[in-house]
Amino acid sequence: MVKPVYHHTARKKEKAILVSVDVYEKETWPIEDRVEELRKLGVSSGVEVVEQVVINLKNFMPGLLIGRGKAEEIAELVLENGADVVIFDKDLSPSQQKNLEEIFTVKTIDRTQLILDIFSKRAVSDEGKMQVELAQLIYLMPRLAHMWKHLSRQYGGVGTKGPGEQQLEVDRRRLREKVERLKKDLKMKTMQRKRRRKQREKFSMMSIALVGYTNSGKSTLFNALTGAGVMAKDQLFSTLDPIVRKLNLPNNQTVLLSDTVGFLHELPHHLIESFKATLEEVVDADILFHIIDSSDPIMEQERDSVLGVLEEMGVGDKPIITVLNKIDKVPDEGDRKILSMRFPEALMVSAQEGEGLDNLINDIVREIQSDMEDIDIMVPHKYYDIVRAIRKQGSIIEEKFTDEGIMIKARIAKKDKYMIYKKLQERAEGQE
Repeated sequence: MVKPVYHHTARKKEKAILVSVDVYEKETWPIEDRVEELRKLGVSSGVEVVEQVVINLKNFMPGLLIGRGKAEEIAELVLENGADVVIFDKDLSPSQQKNLEEIFTVKTIDRTQLILDIFSKRAVSDEGKMQVELAQLIYLMPRLAHMWKHLSRQYGGVGTKGPGEQQLEVDRRRLREKVERLKKDLKMKTMQRKRRRKQREKFSMMSIALVGYTNSGKSTLFNALTGAGVMAKDQLFSTLDPIVRKLNLPNNQTVLLSDTVGFLHELPHHLIESFKATLEEVVDADILFHIIDSSDPIMEQERDSVLGVLEEMGVGDKPIITVLNKIDKVPDEGDRKILSMRFPEALMVSAQEGEGLDNLINDIVREIQSDMEDIDIMVPHKYYDIVRAIRKQGSIIEEKFTDEGIMIKARIAKKDKYMIYKKLQERAEGQE
């Protein structure tokens, strides 16, 4: 009998060397924090981190970003550890990436490419996948020249175009066409979603978006409030596609709560551009809940990074409620008092343990009430959909049925009050 031979088909983890570059007097974050964040990004992408290198520079080197001597030291580490990839925490130009790969003899990527790799693994919806592909293509376009340069050198004669150069022009044209097609498709999906939203809600519910640094516990809090069962893991960018659920409040009102993609320090601008559809929930929200990991030693830097991205998106003037999450990891009362002094207006919660969630719900109710006005209106019986909307979106004070219609006194959001009067006027004029 022939003895069976078994083969492992599981994909082997790539071994990675991480390189953090600290430029003298040009960094906004401490080097140790950036080293740790790069490690978390590497782990989230699925690589095995075998070495972490820190390089101190006065200025970037144009050809290699770092000095040749340091590059050769890293090349030795690649050989010693059998590394498959070298990952830099700074963006590499196409020529720097090519030159470093020639020295290391293994794949070399930068932080942006690493983030895109994580995004590509996290995207679930068609729209999310399209956004990732768009960002990847925009990243790839300036790097095409070096992919085909060797063919032009090999075959191109004096005063002629080699096949490499011809192929480069073809690839560039195809990439540009695909980028434009993806942008057009994403715009179409955004318009379709807005139309569906308009048809679904004649009077829009107040919406709240959870924003925060990646891995701050947004998805865990989202699940605790809505029971949505969204994947929540201790890893960066566990949520990429926006998720929206209804949240029923104690005063019988309903709001829309959305969980969004986590932010990151120095998030590349073109990623923000590519993911505008994902971030649309933030732009359209009435209130933002800024979730901060209260146990993270660099929570203030993370807070500033998130606020910077919100400013870049043009939503920095929206009402923002600061929520200090993971307070269960700060059991010492003295440490909690220090937090309350540093963040005097913040709410302390533990989404994992349920601590402070009642206070958070009450704060939502108060915030909604502050944006509401009284309405005293007679609604004809045949417009009962408007009555239902007032009941759903507002807080009923008095309701009286008459022969002419239904007399309603209620508190309702300012924007909904305007919409109700407008709708009644349009129907009255249409009847005339």
